[in-house]
Amino acid sequence: MNWAQMYDCYGDVDRVPELLARAEREDDAEAWDELGYRLVLECDLVFPASFAALPRLARLASRSARARGLAGTIVRCAAGSHGCDDLLAGCAEAIAEFRELLDRHLRSRPDDYLATFRNSIAAEGQYHWSAVLGDFTDDFYQVACPHCAAEVTIAIGGYGRYSAIRDWNRGDVDRRDLRPASPEGLSGIGRWMHQTAVRDGEVVLADGITHLFGQAECPRCASIFNIADEYASSNRPLM
Repeated sequence: MNWAQMYDCYGDVDRVPELLARAEREDDAEAWDELGYRLVLECDLVFPASFAALPRLARLASRSARARGLAGTIVRCAAGSHGCDDLLAGCAEAIAEFRELLDRHLRSRPDDYLATFRNSIAAEGQYHWSAVLGDFTDDFYQVACPHCAAEVTIAIGGYGRYSAIRDWNRGDVDRRDLRPASPEGLSGIGRWMHQTAVRDGEVVLADGITHLFGQAECPRCASIFNIADEYASSNRPLM
């Protein structure tokens, strides 16, 4: 790794390797804190040093929650405009190993389950779902009806599971119940997400996923469409 070209968010090329060595050797809390704000800005921007550090962070992740969290944040930001596609491609093997580590962590049913689940989704390359998936207690998704282009609000939470037209004065109006997918009918990332949640006993998460990958009725034109397909087509990043 030519660290002389791997600048961080401050433009420095020598600080990150030093901090990584301190974090690995001493589990230095100050070093971890500084790595966090040098490798990822608050607006989720990442830099060459972020991807240069990723393989090492992934190796440390098995014994360090700080490394696991920082590596996950970098992976989630990989869909952004960072100009480091060649560096990201070079991290493919490290990301694959990191994905396996995250899966083992999920099986332990940790306190940070949802954060780890979202990092796992990002490691699968499904950045749009990683960015928005919640715990389905208060989740909303905005999609355009593919038939009449109406902006439809999809609600999946303890208060209801419905499609509606959002009126900022009256709230969600003309609600229509969602039609959840059957677990057997799921495929692709939806199937993986659901099976993982079921395996780990995350009942609410699993049920929410069947609704997210199910069908909705447009309150405007009454047509039926697949929620996940419409959301993904509008929000999947161009890689």
